[in-house]
Order: sequence, then C-alpha cells, then structure tokens
Amino acid sequence: MKRLSIPIAITLLSIPFFTMAQVSSGATLIGQDSTNRVITTAVPFLTITPDARAAGMGDAGVATSADVNSAYWNSAKLAFIDNGLGYGVSGSYTPWLGKIINDMYVFYLSGFYKIGREQTVAASMKYFDLGEIQFKGVSNEDLGRFNPREFAFDVTYSRLLTEQLSIGGALRYIHSNLTGALTTGNIDARPGNSVAVDLGIYYTKPFLANNNTLSLGAAITNLGAKISYSDANNRDFIPTNLRLGGAYTLELDPKNKLTFALDFNKLLVPSPPKNNSTPLLSGIFGSFTDAQGGFKEEVREVMTSLGVEYWYDKTFAGRLGYFNEAKDKGNRKYLTAGVGFRYQTFGVDVAYLVPTNKRENALAETIRFTIMLNFAGKSGKEDSVTDN
Repeated sequence: MKRLSIPIAITLLSIPFFTMAQVSSGATLIGQDSTNRVITTAVPFLTITPDARAAGMGDAGVATSADVNSAYWNSAKLAFIDNGLGYGVSGSYTPWLGKIINDMYVFYLSGFYKIGREQTVAASMKYFDLGEIQFKGVSNEDLGRFNPREFAFDVTYSRLLTEQLSIGGALRYIHSNLTGALTTGNIDARPGNSVAVDLGIYYTKPFLANNNTLSLGAAITNLGAKISYSDANNRDFIPTNLRLGGAYTLELDPKNKLTFALDFNKLLVPSPPKNNSTPLLSGIFGSFTDAQGGFKEEVREVMTSLGVEYWYDKTFAGRLGYFNEAKDKGNRKYLTAGVGFRYQTFGVDVAYLVPTNKRENALAETIRFTIMLNFAGKSGKEDSVTDN
C-alpha cells in the first residue's frame, strides 16, 4: 500500500519513473542533483520498452528484424515480417519497481495480420498498472484509496514500397487516470486523454556478402496533442520521440547468425526550464535548439542503445545490450541480457537488467518476458508493386 498526499501524487505519478533522480514541477526527489536538467513529460509509460527481445538488447529496435512487436519500435518494419507468416499474437509482462512493490506492472498485447505480400496491419495495447494508493490531503486527511492506471491502444499499417524499402504509420489513443476525479482545496484532478500518431521508414538489403544484411530505420513516435489532468489551461507535452538506428546481421554459417544494433533517441519536447504554453509544433521543432547549454547540451539529450543478438538454427537466441543516458538528463546507464526460444508457432523471450552506475532503476533485478504465437499464411507468389 502506498500513501501519497494529493499534490505529491499528482507530481510523482506524472513524471518519468526510470530513475529515482528525476524532477517535475520543481519537486526534488531522493538523490536529485540541482544541476540535473532532466526532460519530463506526461504519460512516460509510453516510452517503457514493452517486449523482452528489445529489452535484452539495451532497448534497441528501430532497425532490427521484424517481429510481432515491431509496431512499437518502427511501424514500417511490419511489412518485412516473414512472408511465410499470416498472423501472430504476443503478450509481454514487465514488473515495475519489483524490488519494493509487488502490484505495479506493464502489460503489452500485440498482434499482426499480413494482407498479401506487401501490406501488414497490426493492433496493440499497452497497459500500466500503478497499484493501489492511499491518498492523503494537504492536512493529512484521508481521501480514500485509488488504483492509478494508464493505457494506450494503437492500430498500425505498413507497406512495402520496393523490395528493400517500407513505410508505416500508427494511430494511438492514450488514457491516463492517475488520481481518479478528485477535488480537494485548489486541486482539481481528472483523467487525461490524448491521441497521437507514429511515422516510420525502414530500409534493408544484402551488404558486403549476400548472406549479410544492413538495415536502417527511423521513426517518430507519440506525435500528438498535449494532455491535461485538470483544465485546458494546464496541458503537458506527451513523449514525442525521434529514433534513428541501424542493424547489421552476419550469417556466420547456415545455423549461426549474429546481429549488431545501434539506436539513437531524442525526445522532441522543450528542454528545461520548459514552458508548457509553447505550441506543439514549436516545441517539437524548437527541441533541437532550445537547450540552455547550447549544442553540447542538445547532444547530451540523445540516448544511446547498443545491442547484440545471436541466433542458433533460428531456435535459440542470446542477447546483450547497453543503454546510456547523460548524467544530467536522467543518468540511466544499464546492461541488459536476454535469451529467446522458438519452436514451430511458439516463441518466448526473457530479459534482465543490471544498473551500472549505482543508481536505482525501476526494472533492476526483475525478469521480463514475452510469449508469442505465429501462424503460417497462404502460400503462393503474389503480384507486387515492384513488378513491371
């Protein structure tokens, strides 16, 4: 059971949960350095890695090979799902703050369906349960219990443009209910709602040798309206994000394959001290030049994910990864590891995270897993837009 006062609850439940050193609305948390310039947004659960495959690779995924969870990373990848597959489903579970709390978790459900060779559609839902909280008023009066919850529902479309190039897009509905419909003193809290879109592009082709592959990807995610928990005059940016990356796969022999992946991420929201009255598009485009520390600080706002994946006979996988974020921008630094198994229609992935900077992490010492089922589609060659 967690006990929070209303002002503290509204502040803490609406900031990123990735470290114990993040700050919002002028509140300083345990371990927070006054020099930190962490970018904060509403609904940060949208940026939590949902699937164990990418989680085992340091949260890299914009250009890795396509699978049932590709819509989260890059909607364009879906068009490159194995042509032998017709549809598939996947469920992922991530404990949150598992070392100290047993009722917080992220659940991700996704599925895809191939419309012929060139087109793929998908749908997914991300659900974040923050557990039951005992709310207290500013005078320590009991305001009752509530279970904060957030979720996002997506629909995605992806299409091949050529044999090597695809594009994709997604439409997302976001709902965030952190305090219910509470009104006490000067606090008037209510659920927040927003809509957003994702846009992605993906390119892959043989490179250096016919059995090796170079893939490049770019995606803008959560491009959408600000969200409000009170009235139209108080609206917060959602985590609009730009992700760029590449992956290189070496086929060592017919049974052994090795992939190296590298992603770069930048939040397209105003740098601190932010101004939530900034118009949406001005905030997005201005996010490349608005840091008080100039270009050097803008560079520090870029997060890096590095991952390695090894497959044996398309059956067993081993994964390692590393995630790095600048000290004054959140200070998330951690190693990840994971394993995977595939047999016929069934697949399972498991991931584990270890912080490397002696800072607490909400995912430290917890097991994350994904279970998936993929089913064969109709056979036979179909006409393509690439045909003459």
